[in-house]
Amino acid sequence: MLIFLVIRLDVALHTPMYHFISILSFLELWYTATIIPKMLANLLSEKKTISFAGCLLQTYFFHSLGASECYLLTAMAYDRYLAICRPLHYPAIMTPTLCVKIAAGCWTCGFLCPISEVILVSQLLFCGYNEIEHIFCDFPPLLTLACKDTTTNVLVDFTINAFIILITFLFIIVSYGRIIWTILKMKTTAGRKKAFSTCGSHLIVILIFFGSIIFMYVRLKKSYSLPIDRTLAVIYSVLTPLVNPIIYSLRNKELIKSIKRIIFQKGKRVSATHH
Repeated sequence: MLIFLVIRLDVALHTPMYHFISILSFLELWYTATIIPKMLANLLSEKKTISFAGCLLQTYFFHSLGASECYLLTAMAYDRYLAICRPLHYPAIMTPTLCVKIAAGCWTCGFLCPISEVILVSQLLFCGYNEIEHIFCDFPPLLTLACKDTTTNVLVDFTINAFIILITFLFIIVSYGRIIWTILKMKTTAGRKKAFSTCGSHLIVILIFFGSIIFMYVRLKKSYSLPIDRTLAVIYSVLTPLVNPIIYSLRNKELIKSIKRIIFQKGKRVSATHH
């Protein structure tokens, strides 16, 4: 929330790169809020229950926000590709209007993607002791509880997930591949070092995030090992959102200066008001 507000308030940060970082910060605020509060409540409570409608809603918002993040990370990689590989054309291509359209497209596509999966799960019959063997509601653990054949659900889930995750991941890898190739051709060692430091940290986060969700969702089986599924769930639902603000924002000197400046100005205003 701090990163989002600082970027919105500081006119100096109204550039495409910071625009996308602010959108990512806002998105991840809701991405974590979808599951973590309920997860923490369950850890502290003896009675760990959720209604079927609540479970479906949690699953829908978790997947829609997750898909939106995949699209947004792709847009951010493309933005960095243009800035580094085509710097002369960058201002003309990545206009404020285009940035808004890209962000709106990421959110719209993300929220449309899981609708068919949710509709299919809502039509399943569940019988017996419906205990979800997972740390939050998700499609794979829900399918294991169904009383009827879920082959169609598994195929639909696989097709949608494979399309979203693999296509966006491919675009990101190609973009960063072009970026690294351009960096290698730089004449100054300091410039190469700085660019590699930034791109390297971005790639590590992307590989951890996409590696875990590919293993979890791009598969034709209902479930693998429960401990593995739970561990992967913690990586992409807790660890990645925790690391993203540090990698994309808090290692950025310009943003840190802006945060300090805004907090200091607010502090001075409060002090002046008291006087």
